[in-house]
Amino acid sequence: MMNQLELNDYKQGVADSYDRRSQTYDNSEWHVQICRRLLEYSQVGAGQTVLDIGTGTGHIAIAAAQIVGAQGQVIGIDISAGMLEQAQSKVSALGLSNVEFQLTDAEALEYPAHHFDRILCANTFPWMQDKEATLRMWYRFLKPGGRIGVHTPADTAYVGAVVLRKVFAKYGVSLEASNRIGSVEQCQDLFTNAGFEAVDIGTELHGSYTNLEKAKATWEEIVGRPSSTSLKVLGNGLSQLSSAQLAQAKAEFDAELESFRTKEGIWDNLTTLYILAGNRSSR
Repeated sequence: MMNQLELNDYKQGVADSYDRRSQTYDNSEWHVQICRRLLEYSQVGAGQTVLDIGTGTGHIAIAAAQIVGAQGQVIGIDISAGMLEQAQSKVSALGLSNVEFQLTDAEALEYPAHHFDRILCANTFPWMQDKEATLRMWYRFLKPGGRIGVHTPADTAYVGAVVLRKVFAKYGVSLEASNRIGSVEQCQDLFTNAGFEAVDIGTELHGSYTNLEKAKATWEEIVGRPSSTSLKVLGNGLSQLSSAQLAQAKAEFDAELESFRTKEGIWDNLTTLYILAGNRSSR
């Protein structure tokens, strides 16, 4: 399971980022909450075959395995060996025999057609490089009547990234999608264009106050230490900016964040979308 994958630079950056976080990933109740809600929305049932894409430390895979029971099967996949090691350790401790983990690229899967009752993907789908083509591939893996469930933060989530994207746009610099797909309408179109029907998107409002320094740290993470995060500037956009322009962009970024400050801090919108869709036989 832990053989090295051949990944491009972008995906290797994502894998490395999650490898670094693997030891502490389970400290976040937020991730558990997301997985729990996606399972509820997706209505996983006894005896089903489930594919958990971007399984991480196995939150969804383990919970789904306990639901589907001995007559069901769960496969959890990820490109982070570190995350899968944590997942396998938990499965071994629980003695589950109906779940397995595979180190593999979610955009290069080779499963039989019509194999899974449910395909679930939390915290992962926005990192896919060719989203529509990937969805079309996953669609083929669903049994007639099967359904897919995907979680993504809304495009308004994470205040530092939102403000940085807005400021950079003024200078003709773009960021990668970074853990989001787009608006509700863009999500609807994406899944419909990939062949899915009965697309239903649930919205849950979440958020918390963060401090100004933490919000401003987004600049350093992306511009100052780009190798430390899998969110990247598209192309060579930053190299086209003079030092004066970059300094001005930084000042605008800081000023806009400061304008959001209240006594409680800066509100960090974490609105979450849960996208559920089926194939033509799932009505």
